[in-house]
Amino acid sequence: MRHVRQNDKFRASSRSLAVRCSVAALATAAVLTGCSGSGATGSAPAGQGGPAKAPDAASARLAEQRRMVAAARKWRLDQVPLTAPAPPKVKPRITARAGFQVDHQEDENLPPVFTTVPTDKKIVFLTIDDGAEKDPRFLEMMRELKVPYTAFLSNYLVKDDYGYFRKSQAYGNTLDNHTLTHPYLPGLSYEQQRQEICGMQDIMEKQYGKRPEVLRPPYGDYNQDTLRAAKSCGIKYAPIWNEEVYVDHWEYREDDQRLRKGDIVLTHFRGTSDWDGTMVDDMRRFLNKVTREGYAVARLEDYL
Repeated sequence: MRHVRQNDKFRASSRSLAVRCSVAALATAAVLTGCSGSGATGSAPAGQGGPAKAPDAASARLAEQRRMVAAARKWRLDQVPLTAPAPPKVKPRITARAGFQVDHQEDENLPPVFTTVPTDKKIVFLTIDDGAEKDPRFLEMMRELKVPYTAFLSNYLVKDDYGYFRKSQAYGNTLDNHTLTHPYLPGLSYEQQRQEICGMQDIMEKQYGKRPEVLRPPYGDYNQDTLRAAKSCGIKYAPIWNEEVYVDHWEYREDDQRLRKGDIVLTHFRGTSDWDGTMVDDMRRFLNKVTREGYAVARLEDYL
């Protein structure tokens, strides 16, 4: 039976990150922008009495801009991350990437495997796999910077602290299926694959209140039985990735080694036991690059 095998690397490097410190200039520009004509906005003019007025939209935007500048400085980013456009009113049609189909892909309506979402917007999607590292500073960073992500969870790695990912979910991030034990699925029978996928669906429903419609097969490897089993468990999509970011480097699927609109980016819940750095360092590398190249980070499920 034909299967598709991906290249899944978990290697650390001795190279450390070099972070540029350009946030001070950014902060100055942000404070100056929109400040002309800004007088007192929270109270009535002296001598006129009356209840205090709610801050106007411009004041609220300026306050949020200042907050984001402070957050970017706190987390030592080169720039404030860009804000993604509103989700599309009409979702794009997702199909299997060419060469990633299995037999009977279309006539059995099997979940498509894809690496990029069709869009004309300059956005990318951040996805994080497995759940081994549970760094509270990562949750804090992503919440303060308002960066969305999708977490693909494997039960054997998250069962020691379901609450960590419950907090991630409460911050607005999506939790999806990455199987019970992270096996090489094409090496299993259909029934064994179904147990791995449906069993994780049961865990996700019990712990997080929802059976996901999105599965990432471990290592990005799958065959026809994988997608058939996934469909029987309620899965509609099987995204993998077009780039992978590590704490010290990027890797690319495409030969030209560049980001594209709608690309799905992979990283992992890893820390200093596996990498020469933390998840915060990993996210700093990710955000600095995508922001520098003019990309915003959008929520994958908003496009599915």
